[in-house]
Amino acid sequence: MTDRSDGPIGRLPEHLLVEIFVHVPVCEWVQIACVNKQWASIFQGDSLWQTAIARNWPSAGLRKRWPGPIPRGSARRRFQALYVSENLVPSGGEIDELVGHTYLYLKEQLEHPAMPPSSILHGTIIDQFIACGKTGEKAHDLASKIWLAVIDGLEENQQTFLLLKHLAREGEFFLPFPYSRSYKVLWRVFDKLFTDFRDCFSGADYHDALSTAKSRFQPVPSTWLGH
Repeated sequence: MTDRSDGPIGRLPEHLLVEIFVHVPVCEWVQIACVNKQWASIFQGDSLWQTAIARNWPSAGLRKRWPGPIPRGSARRRFQALYVSENLVPSGGEIDELVGHTYLYLKEQLEHPAMPPSSILHGTIIDQFIACGKTGEKAHDLASKIWLAVIDGLEENQQTFLLLKHLAREGEFFLPFPYSRSYKVLWRVFDKLFTDFRDCFSGADYHDALSTAKSRFQPVPSTWLGH
């Protein structure tokens, strides 16, 4: 795309540009924001994101803020959370903004150099859902879905390999339900290590990881074997 600031579209008022942009597929927004400084500033402000929320999720604007450690944040953050809830975390067709915010929170924490223990992250997520009125069973189910969605969405690079190794090595804490972490999540961690990242292991690291897996899962899948 070229700079169109001197053409007819470049002379449109900002509110009309916003209406045009929100009708363009989201996958093209990064490219549009690079056209010129004016368009970039529109994507940095709140107006476009508020308009996009109102267009895509009309009832979202009626929801009040919630208690707990994970805030709603800016209009841009809310759009991202709603998009995640609709497209990345399976929830039976229900769009829950809090689910999206929790996904973003967990993803950012896992990518942070000083990541806290995963048990602390998991407990924070459970507390957040319970503070918003979810039952323990529902909080546990939602937390598991969010963990799986975040893990599945990680890029296949060295940083992800090191993160998965770290999660696999963390000790198990005997916490009461719903704070106990899902068996499915730990299984997915090992499964990605032994399938997507098998070639990243040294021989010794592979056997250490396999030994840990065998201590937690019996039997282990044949696809995990054979470095």
